[in-house]
Amino acid sequence: MKGVSLAPGDYIHFKSQVPLHKIPIGTKQWRYYDFGPKVVSPLICLPGIAGTADIYYKQIMSLSMKVWNHQEWIQSFEKFLDVINVHHIHLYGTSLGGFLAQLFAQHRPRRVKSLILSNAFLETCSFAAAMPWAPIVGWSPSFLLKRYVLTGIRDGPQQPFIADSVDFVVSQVETLSRDDLASRLTLTVDTATVEPPLLSDSFITIMDTNDHSAIPQQLKDQLSERYPGARRAYLKTGGDFPFLSRPDEVNLHLQLHLRQVEVEAQPDLVQSIPRGGTSGSPSKENDKKKDPDDQPKDNGGIRGCKTVSLLQLFQLNSLHI
Repeated sequence: MKGVSLAPGDYIHFKSQVPLHKIPIGTKQWRYYDFGPKVVSPLICLPGIAGTADIYYKQIMSLSMKVWNHQEWIQSFEKFLDVINVHHIHLYGTSLGGFLAQLFAQHRPRRVKSLILSNAFLETCSFAAAMPWAPIVGWSPSFLLKRYVLTGIRDGPQQPFIADSVDFVVSQVETLSRDDLASRLTLTVDTATVEPPLLSDSFITIMDTNDHSAIPQQLKDQLSERYPGARRAYLKTGGDFPFLSRPDEVNLHLQLHLRQVEVEAQPDLVQSIPRGGTSGSPSKENDKKKDPDDQPKDNGGIRGCKTVSLLQLFQLNSLHI
């Protein structure tokens, strides 16, 4: 019989995240781990002679994984803004990020000053209907979730700058954990529809590409009909990831939007980022784009604020219809 080996790393992580509870019942003591949502009936695991509550830690970690719904996301994002001390924001959301940005503006209207929506949509019913296994996304293995995401990204011959953007995004998808993938897909197929926000159309810009996009044109048209007074910005090409493939044009439209909502650049407050090698965007234009201290006029002046980049957090263009 082998000696006692060191605890595996995932078990150590489990013990650091999930507390062990103890309840005395008469002369006996029950030891158990309680983890997961309380709104559903629990799965109770009973060990054998040689087992303890700990032997099911792999099942607890897998089956009780955190998968967000829209309301949880809104609450968590608001707490995130509170922690970094950002009270009023301009949201730039692409694809799923555009949908979530609208939801946040609907439920927290006082915090959102303006919206820039790129290849976005108003409802998720279409995506839920196109995924028969949507109810079990939270229990699906990582390879299946990753394959579903990657097959939604257009493959084949493309212009070099679009191919480069696709390669970069694919490399980012490869770094995502199963929890991340399942949460993002759940936010995509959890049926919901954006209600008209209190934000005026004049504070909204819709920026779309006219070539291939994973978001069906019908959903893009619904978005345009919802905001008839929004500013339109169309890119002739760019694919699903124009912020990478057409950065000059995207940055220009972002600057124009911010100026339209009375945000002026303050280049003296911008910390420049050193560049290595060649770039697709003029440095002056990018310096204006990266201004982290933009704020609408307040009492006749310009008050500095922090800008939060949500691009990486929200981006999930590989959706199937």
